[in-house]
Amino acid sequence: MSNNSSIYGMLSSVFERAIVFSKSDDKRSITELCDALLSGRGEATGTKIAHALFNKYETLSHEDKQEFFLHLNENLDVSPDEAEAAAADYAKNMSAEALKNLRKICEPKRLELLRRLNSAPGGTERLVRMREDLLGMLNDIGRLKRTDVDFEYLFSSWFNRGFLVLRPIDWTTPAHILEKVISYEAVHEISSWDDLRRRLLPADRRCYAFFHPAMPDEPLIFVEIALTNEIARSVQKVLAEGRDEIEAEEATAAIFYSISNCQKGLQGVSFGNFLIKQVASDLAYDLPNLKTFVTLSPVPAFTRWLAKASKEEPDGKAHEALGAVLGIEDGEGLERITSLQGSLTELLAHYFLNEKRPDGLPFDPVARFHLGNGASLLQINWAGDVSAKGLKQSAGLMVNYHYNLKDVEANHEAYAQDRVVVAHKSVKALADKARLG
Repeated sequence: MSNNSSIYGMLSSVFERAIVFSKSDDKRSITELCDALLSGRGEATGTKIAHALFNKYETLSHEDKQEFFLHLNENLDVSPDEAEAAAADYAKNMSAEALKNLRKICEPKRLELLRRLNSAPGGTERLVRMREDLLGMLNDIGRLKRTDVDFEYLFSSWFNRGFLVLRPIDWTTPAHILEKVISYEAVHEISSWDDLRRRLLPADRRCYAFFHPAMPDEPLIFVEIALTNEIARSVQKVLAEGRDEIEAEEATAAIFYSISNCQKGLQGVSFGNFLIKQVASDLAYDLPNLKTFVTLSPVPAFTRWLAKASKEEPDGKAHEALGAVLGIEDGEGLERITSLQGSLTELLAHYFLNEKRPDGLPFDPVARFHLGNGASLLQINWAGDVSAKGLKQSAGLMVNYHYNLKDVEANHEAYAQDRVVVAHKSVKALADKARLG
């Protein structure tokens, strides 16, 4: 019976998609299609309407897409009066029926619309692309954040860890996926296929990505790893052409030197914490000789913080450092700031340990990510990234975050509950030396 049901389900899916693709030229407006999709017709008809709605949306101008999102936001929202009445009824009766009605009333109709859109062929990926458009509108139309809440709510459920598939990326991976790795690399640009080969082919290099069954050809996030005999302090040395390679079994350290989120439409959905911990555990199992797991991480907001501190203390260390870093743009490069090495490393240590957002979390986004995952701040690296990008955003400084698999849970708890930045004593000593005035 179960085999027959599976075959029936598969054939039904094939026939539904055949109907969709053969009859997708729907003349109704996009708001009429929204109403039709929410009307609760049969599954095959709903799939057809969802596909037609996507087709219509994907041809809209930017302004018309804004109107579509405003329709979702204003016309398919929760009614505050109905929600208040339903809440009062539940408070009075505390019955299962009252709870069911409260949930129904308090869920925006657009949430159900998004669920039904997901039935279209490629629906999940098309919804991710749709949210990319929405995110680009939030600065101009702030009230659309209500609709974005629903996208993030659904994606957090659909893309939870239970659905993610970890796959190695290597030189045998299909070319269409390798092309996306080149395109999505967000930390250290991959300049060519030869550059990509140097990152994937040698025995002392690894790359892993999370995929979702609904988007099997689209990496969600990937991490690049160097297997070494020491803690790497310079990304240029890690990526150097002609470097000395080692066998994986000889390595004692795994360096996570690049982590790239690939899908803008999945902003706010966390993958990296699962990725790093699972990859570290898998590597430790496969290569028992590995004893140290660290990142080699950028500090993307350091120069921005220097600008902030410079305004607050116009005659202080930060002001002097900012002037030197901004001067790098005239082509003098690292030499311009070498005399300030001591000041810059001390300022960076202070920045990590003492500079916080209003919510008490560190100013730096990469620090928030790794510290939130349970890593500790191990060391600051002078001339860690001397590319134009690295010099401009962080005066060439990089840091190592240490993932000690025995301590990550305790570190995470200390960070989450008390905002504690767990750091090596050498970093604390540098922070103590910093004087901003």
